[in-house]
Amino acid sequence: MTEGAGHLEATDLACARGGRLIFDGVALRVARGGALLVQGPNGAGKSSLLRLLAGLLRPAAGTLGNPFRTAYLGHDNALKSDRSLAQELRFWGRLDGAGDRWLSALDRFDLAPLAALPTRLLSSGQKRRAALARTWASGAELWLLDEPSVGLDAASLDRLAAACAEHRAAGGLIVAATHVPLGLDDAAVLQLAPAA
Repeated sequence: MTEGAGHLEATDLACARGGRLIFDGVALRVARGGALLVQGPNGAGKSSLLRLLAGLLRPAAGTLGNPFRTAYLGHDNALKSDRSLAQELRFWGRLDGAGDRWLSALDRFDLAPLAALPTRLLSSGQKRRAALARTWASGAELWLLDEPSVGLDAASLDRLAAACAEHRAAGGLIVAATHVPLGLDDAAVLQLAPAA
């Protein structure tokens, strides 16, 4: 990845998986405090684009600049089932160098009463909130969110929208593949279509 100057940027980006071109010619630019909604039908490459931006995949073509500490939330909540929620968030907080920020993440996503429970006992919505709490607690500047609202009730969606607004107000960036508003009404939209 090349370094950008205070923004996330891609030019003529292409992605191929299994020898098949998923998309090409994608361009985007997100400045500090900005948000981008990635939309398109199934198979258009929304998740693949987020994985490219996270550095988990290599582009087949094009240039990509991401100078930011990045937190990627994919479809899998990636929680160790034998750890308590508190142990899991503490582990990730230390790994991310975010210190005890995980403690406030418990409150932000209404998880404090569940802190001692093994993550395997959490409902799907609670697991998603835990993964969102881990993203928030990471201290990363760029959040890459792949369908972050899956399994969330209305109150949890409000918490997520508030966290997104606070993150952006502090200069953070968000790129989200979602069909739910998330309070990102002013976000730019990137419409992906499957490659011909």
